[in-house]
Amino acid sequence: MLLSTDLWVGALIRRAELGGAFAMVVRKGDARAGVVLVKVVDRKAGTVRLYSEATRGDGERVWMQPTKSDFEPDLDAYAERAARIDPDVWVVEIEDREGRHFLTEAVEG
Repeated sequence: MLLSTDLWVGALIRRAELGGAFAMVVRKGDARAGVVLVKVVDRKAGTVRLYSEATRGDGERVWMQPTKSDFEPDLDAYAERAARIDPDVWVVEIEDREGRHFLTEAVEG
């Protein structure tokens, strides 16, 4: 049984906060089945990454970087396009000095 998106996002934010990071919902989507984008910002190192959830052929949930750009306006534009295509999408932003994403599922690429 999968968690609803709102519960999963709440758990991600809690993990980030417990790890000393700051996390917030930038865009709220469908509470039950919205797709999630996670933007990770490390201002100290000057890096920004975006992760998108995906499902492998075997049904396993994984995370991947949908674009290799590390230019924050490009990543924000990607999230805006995704929201226009799918109004149920969630965007969570995490600011962490170590650039951690706090995702517990597999991260590819």
